Amino acid sequence: MAATSAALMHRVAETHRAPVPFTLDGEPATALQGDTVLTAILTHRARLRRNEFSHEPRAGFCLMGACQDCWVQTAAGERLRACSTFVVAGMALTTGEDAA
Repeated sequence: MAATSAALMHRVAETHRAPVPFTLDGEPATALQGDTVLTAILTHRARLRRNEFSHEPRAGFCLMGACQDCWVQTAAGERLRACSTFVVAGMALTTGEDAA
């Protein structure tokens, strides 16, 4: 399954921050306090989502909330920008990768 591909980002510093549990496409995952949703996902996956038109993998672009490339959804259907939203405990994120 594509959802289990290697992580794109690997943490090399600030490993002392408190863990934040969340779910990613229904699977348990952990980020660190202060991580953005983008960081939280890319420390578990090789991509953030797939482009809705070309289906090519996407991992964010501008990283400052201007380009519209990092939209993801919560399990409840709320859209959020992964690069400028902080992960919170219990957050349930969906990327569509579980169906890939």
